[in-house]
Amino acid sequence: MFNLKFLKSLKQALDTKANLLTFSSGQRQMNESYIESLSSNELKIKADEQRLEAMVRQQLKEEFPNIEKSSSYDLLVDAVIHNYKSKQLQATDDAVIE
Repeated sequence: MFNLKFLKSLKQALDTKANLLTFSSGQRQMNESYIESLSSNELKIKADEQRLEAMVRQQLKEEFPNIEKSSSYDLLVDAVIHNYKSKQLQATDDAVIE
């Protein structure tokens, strides 16, 4: 009888530990996939921002020759990008969601 109680308690302790290990490994896999998805989204956003900046720089160079030599060139690029993003956000806020 003592051996049976001991075996049951041992089995229950091992089951609890096994369940905890299974849960923690599942959580680790979920966390890794979540981090990967966030990282890939952030990389896509960063790549889009870099493409937008390159387009703005190219357009400014075409419209205003030698502007890249100006001391305020980077500030102008930042202002144009900020203005573009503000208008884009405003357009999405004004859009009717059905």
